[in-house]
Amino acid sequence: MGATPDRASAAAKILAQPSDYKVCEGCGSIVLKKALLCPNCHAYRFDEAVSRVQQQAEVLGSREAASVTKDDYN
Repeated sequence: MGATPDRASAAAKILAQPSDYKVCEGCGSIVLKKALLCPNCHAYRFDEAVSRVQQQAEVLGSREAASVTKDDYN
C-alpha cells in the first residue's frame, strides 16, 4: 500500500518550505505555521522544528491516509 499522488505532492510541497509548517502533537498532522488549532483533532500543541516537519512529511507522504477527518462524516 503506497501513498496516493496527492499525498506525495503535498509532502513535496511541505518539504520545499518546511519552515512554513508545524506538526500537531495530538495527531501528527502537518499544518500551516499560522494555525492556532489542528483542523483534525483540535489540539493546540505543535512541534515547529524544521527537522520534525521534514521527517513527518516523508512519513505521511509515503503511506495511505489513516486519520479520520471531518470529511469522513459528510
